[in-house]
Parts: sequence; structure tokens; C-alpha cells
Amino acid sequence: MIWLVLGVVLWWGPHLFKRVAPDLRESMGDAGKGVVAILVLLSVILMVIGYRQADGAVFWGRNSALVGINNLLMLAAFYCFGASAAKPAKVWLGTKLRHPQLTGFAIWAFAHLLVNGDVPSFILFGGLLAWAFVEMAVINRAEGPWTPPPQAPAKKEITLVVVTLVLFAVTSGVHFWLGYPVFG
Repeated sequence: MIWLVLGVVLWWGPHLFKRVAPDLRESMGDAGKGVVAILVLLSVILMVIGYRQADGAVFWGRNSALVGINNLLMLAAFYCFGASAAKPAKVWLGTKLRHPQLTGFAIWAFAHLLVNGDVPSFILFGGLLAWAFVEMAVINRAEGPWTPPPQAPAKKEITLVVVTLVLFAVTSGVHFWLGYPVFG
């Protein structure tokens, strides 16, 4: 379980580094990007290894209702995440949410908590969910009030819906291939 906890803690560190110590991060220049990228990659490796090895109490298991809710939430998560990529004008959701990418990440973490009711999942997905909310709060505090961007043409919205469905299908296939059926 220690590798899992270390992975989650290490994920928080480099992601918050720019916000907590902006002068230090800026003084590192482009080399700082490499350091942050390596630390994030290491955190993901530790989380994967730690989660696969971790064992803990199980409070609830998968059931068809939770799996269905998870899948709907995952569609929303992919859509939110994609909404952050439409620049400079945003798709509809990007004009309503200040942090569509972090919101999508938070939805992803919450959806995975729903179908994984064990202690290692609480640490992994709960820790990442908490990070997403803290990151949003830190950004809001640092940047002040938000002005929504202009809305993109409808063509971008349709493209995002198609991309969301394709990503969901690919991710479902990968989960199935790894032995985690997403449809119950």
C-alpha cells in the first residue's frame, strides 16, 4: 500500500508546484518542465504498481446499477476533458466551466470510486479526486475572477461529441482487454 500512497502524494507535488512556488518554478526555466514530467510519470508508475499490489477491506462491490452510472459519468468526463481542448473559442460546456479538464478528471475519479468500494480505491481515486478540487481552488485563488471565453461554432461541438464517443469506445476496449469489463 505504501507505493500507492507515495504515488498519489507524488502526483500532488509536481502538479501543485507551479501554483505553490511560482518563483522557484519559473527560475527552473524549461528544465523544470522535464523535472515535472519525470515526477508525474514516476507518480503514475507508483500508483499503478501500488494499486495492483494493494489489498484492503471491501465495502461494496460492482453491481449493474453502479456500472451503468459509472459509464454515463465516464461519457461526461471525456466530454469535459475534451471541452478544455477547444481553443481559443470553447464548446458550450467550456463557456460554462472554468476548469473543464479538472472537472472531467474529478468526474473520472468519482465514477471509479462508485464501482470500486475498497480501501486501495479510496486512496487512489479519492486522493486524485481531492487533488482535482484543491487544484481548482488554488487556481481560482491565484487567478481571481473568470471571464468565460466565446463559444465556438456548432461544428466543434459535434466533433467533440464524436471524439467523446470514440474515446469511450477505445477506453472500454482497453479495459476489457486488461480484464476489467466496463459493461458489467
